[in-house]
Amino acid sequence: MFLFCCAQQVAALPLTPFRYEAQAQHHCPSDNVVWLDFRRGRYYLKGQSRYARGFDGGFVCRNEARESGYRRSLLGLR
Repeated sequence: MFLFCCAQQVAALPLTPFRYEAQAQHHCPSDNVVWLDFRRGRYYLKGQSRYARGFDGGFVCRNEARESGYRRSLLGLR
C-alpha cells in the first residue's frame, strides 16, 4: 500500500528590507514603515520600544511584512 501526500509549493513573497527609514518610505510612499526583526519574526511600529533596535532587522513596508508572514508585536504599544 502506498500513501501519496500532496505537497503544496509555497513561493516567498518579495520583501525589500532597507537600512534607513527614509529609503523604505521612498519605496512605499503610501504605506507605513516598520522595523522588521528577522530573528523574532515580528515587526514594530514607530513609537514602540524596539523600533529601529537590534542588528537582525531592517526597515520595510508594513504591507510587505504582513504578506511575508511577519506579525505585529504588541510590546510597547502606548
